[in-house]
Amino acid sequence: MRAGAENLLRATTNNKVREQVLLELSFVNSDLQILKEELEGLNISVEVYQNAEETFSIPLVPLGLKETKDVDFTLPLKDFILEHYSQDSSEYEDEIADLMDLRQACRTPSRDEAGIEMLISYFLQLGYVENRFFPPTRHIGVLFTWYDSFTGVPVCQQNLLLEKASVLFNIGALYTQIGTRCNRQTQAGLENAVDAFQKAAGVLSYLKETFTHTPSYDMSPAMLNVLVKMMLAQARECVFEQIGLSGIRNEFFTLVKMTQEVAKVGEVYMLVNTAMNQEPVKENIPYSWSKLAQIKSDHYKALAHYFTATILCDHELQPGDDEDQQEKALSQLYDYVPEGLMVLAVLKDKVQRKQLGKAHLRKAIVYHEEALRVCGLCKKLRNIEVLQEVLTAAHKRSLLKYAQQETEDDFLSLIQAPDILSKTEHKIETIAPQFSKVKVKDFFHKLGPLTVFSAKQRWTAPRTICLHHEAGELGFSLKGGSPVQVYCLDPVCSAASAGLKEGDYIVSVDGTDCKWLGVSEVLEKLKSVGKQPMEIEVISCQDTTASLHSKSATYSMGMQKTYSLICLAMDEDKIDQTKKAPLKLPFLSWGTKNRQKAASTLCLPSAVAGSSQVKKKLSPFTLFNTESSLY
Repeated sequence: MRAGAENLLRATTNNKVREQVLLELSFVNSDLQILKEELEGLNISVEVYQNAEETFSIPLVPLGLKETKDVDFTLPLKDFILEHYSQDSSEYEDEIADLMDLRQACRTPSRDEAGIEMLISYFLQLGYVENRFFPPTRHIGVLFTWYDSFTGVPVCQQNLLLEKASVLFNIGALYTQIGTRCNRQTQAGLENAVDAFQKAAGVLSYLKETFTHTPSYDMSPAMLNVLVKMMLAQARECVFEQIGLSGIRNEFFTLVKMTQEVAKVGEVYMLVNTAMNQEPVKENIPYSWSKLAQIKSDHYKALAHYFTATILCDHELQPGDDEDQQEKALSQLYDYVPEGLMVLAVLKDKVQRKQLGKAHLRKAIVYHEEALRVCGLCKKLRNIEVLQEVLTAAHKRSLLKYAQQETEDDFLSLIQAPDILSKTEHKIETIAPQFSKVKVKDFFHKLGPLTVFSAKQRWTAPRTICLHHEAGELGFSLKGGSPVQVYCLDPVCSAASAGLKEGDYIVSVDGTDCKWLGVSEVLEKLKSVGKQPMEIEVISCQDTTASLHSKSATYSMGMQKTYSLICLAMDEDKIDQTKKAPLKLPFLSWGTKNRQKAASTLCLPSAVAGSSQVKKKLSPFTLFNTESSLY
């Protein structure tokens, strides 16, 4: 509605219409702002998910989980199993129920590693579901609805990518909630918090790189970029707290190190605040978040100036001190020094040290006051007691330090404190999600190997072929992994006459499912072919470009020679030329020259007695009594 009113405002030239539209827009924008603030209070408050124990630390920002509606997979998946895979869909009701139960559980995960593992399990399971049931050319009727975590606007799509991206977002959000719940008064708690925020940044970065066209604004590349920066900034903040957990010694070189570390925290939060105030993120980022980033930037910059002032005011150069080391260390804090000052001269001159130190204290006080002012502008932040306490205590400490210095020269000093250069010895970077550590079994494993039985390939309905005992041979070879394929089919054998085709996949033998069986295992089952006929079920790929497996095996009862060699010795006088099998020269050449090396050529022994001599001219169905082996 607002977009339509804005278009009308741009298009109309009637002043009365413009005034009316402007009035309506003001009401609409006001209502939207109120709704936005209410949503912010519900899902993106900085007070929730914090550690329950009493702490004296500035709160960290967690991400709220995306909400979703229930999804019923039952009918769409059952219809697809029946239509695409030609299987009894009632046999998969338990698997569909397991999938739906897992999705339902992922809506309210526990705030710990078990919750993370469950979300990752569902994300990996969606990979199987996508390949099994979501063909690239059409939708199957499953509608996914997810709500934007910032605006609450719903997004509805039949595309499974929305589901996968939203689950990934929730994995990252859950990591942030784990990080904020860590006890930041202990070394282990801070280490866990740093790890959680780095993992959250890694998941969100992976989401940004993998799903580039998500329709939900909270998963847009611009927003995800800001969120990654914010999580890394919070990890950096926890690292600083970790360094100072045992206390900060009032020692020259220790204070120099702490000054550079805290300046780094202020710098990264300044970058986060800048990113939050850029279009198009500015309109949708929570107001309390951007203000908190600004407050933290000012607060930690103030601490950097306070530490520098402490260095200058409390540590006069003593006769036994190393001047060169102190000069080098202090020089690393500045990009430049005020005009007329030299670092070594400042260290030696008590008056200059005091003047520069007080200049840093004045700047620290200015930053503290700005942080308190910004905090007072945001209703949500000024109601957070611990935040007010931390900012007020730091401000009072700087004021006290300034009051302790001599004040008679204040009106004569015009020195402006230079900015502090940041430096850190602790590397903070994203930790990529380790999906491989979570082991997941495909719920729909019974459908067969995913490389063959996927939504991308079309199959005929299973056909039943009756195999008969014909002089010890079946007239075809097998090749492939799982499932096996019919290869080198004799067009005049009874199996071919019954409907068997070159390239068919054997999916069952005598009622036993063999979609996951290899060549040797299927051959073992085919050994039992005797005088009683055997039924096998086969399917044909409707894609003409489907490739055959490279691994092959020949089924020949009672002989070591390949079927192609048998064909070579066929009696041309007894078989009509029109029915003669075409010669496969490459396979013939391979069979004659490398018969002893043919590890993939499997021959089954025959238990039928007969002539021990091989005739010069052979029929493909001649029964042999020669010794044979499986090789």
